[in-house]
Formats: sequence, structure tokens, C-alpha cells
Amino acid sequence: MISLEKIKKSLFRKLSLIFVPILLFLLMRFLWFSYRKKYHFIDEPILEQCIAVTWHGELLISPQVYKKLRKNLPTSAIISQHYNGEIIAKTLKFFNIKALRGSSKRGAKSVLINAIKAIRDQESIMITPDGPRGPQHSMSDGAVALALRSKLPIMVVNYRASRYWRLKSWDSFTIPKPFATLEIYHQVIDLRDMDRIEAKKHLQLLMNKHTL
Repeated sequence: MISLEKIKKSLFRKLSLIFVPILLFLLMRFLWFSYRKKYHFIDEPILEQCIAVTWHGELLISPQVYKKLRKNLPTSAIISQHYNGEIIAKTLKFFNIKALRGSSKRGAKSVLINAIKAIRDQESIMITPDGPRGPQHSMSDGAVALALRSKLPIMVVNYRASRYWRLKSWDSFTIPKPFATLEIYHQVIDLRDMDRIEAKKHLQLLMNKHTL
């Protein structure tokens, strides 16, 4: 027999999946328009297919930077299969970013296959190399493996904020305060002449260069 507590929990989760992504999207857009933004293009923005990467703790800002620079170019994001991943997937949908569900521990093989299919369909792929559970700023194989296999460039977005809150989560999730100044950094990296280990170290070094 299902307990009343389980019914309440199930109902809460279902309602959260409906309303939380909407509220998150509205909050993200409100904050975005309040910021003073300064762009630092270490490389020229690329308008072709790519592998886009950002740290998990920078997800409040990075997808918005990405979509501003790349408008409506088709994109899918690799997102974990747990509950928080579902919230993220539904939020990114408002940015016209589709979800590929899986992670390094759950559904890794299937999500890699789906990512390769998406690349063949001329889509770009977004991925957080330290997601979904860290450690913070660690470098998993996913982004590098896709870049080396597809021979696509990697687009890196990082930022620094003049004023921010930092959550006590594994990724030190960062929320720039309203009306803060954002220093936004854009890099394009070509890993084609590197092996996997060298490519991971190189990408991690460049991603850490302009993060908080």
C-alpha cells in the first residue's frame, strides 16, 4: 500500500517539474538583463558547429552567453538523468536547447551514441566536463572524446562577476548579484593534434584560467 507521504512527495516532484523550470528561466532572464556585460573574445565567436563547454557552477550564465552568440543554431546539451537534471533540461528547453539525457555513471553509452547522432545532424553539443556530481572543475572524458571523434572545435565560455553569491554545493554554484558587472570570456580550442590525456589537461587549464 502506497503511503500518504509517498503520494505527497510524488505530487510535489511532478508540480516542481512544471513550475520550477519556468521560474528559473524567468529569474535567469531578469538577472541577465540587469547585468553590465563586458565581452572578452580571446578568439572570434564561431558560428559553425562546435562542442560548447562550461563548468557546472557557471550554468546560470553560460547558456545565455552561448545562445546570444549563436542565436538559433541547433544545439543539444548532455544532462544527467537524476531529478535535478530534469529541472535543468526543462529550463534549457526555453532557450531552444534540447536535452540528451545521461552521465558518466548512468546512461553513458547511450548518451554518447545520441550525441554522435546529433553531431551528424549538424547540431552542436553542450556539456559540463565536471558534471553532474564533480569534483568541481574536474575533467571527465566526454567533451574531449566528442571533440576528438568529431574533429569539431571546442567553444569555452567562462565569466567573472563583480558581486555574487556562491552556494554551498559541490560545484560552488555561482549567482551574480543583480546589476553586477560580468566579465565574459570566450575561447575556441582545437584539440585535433593532441591525444586524450594531453587534450584533457589542456582544456582544463584553459577553462580554469578565467573562472571565479
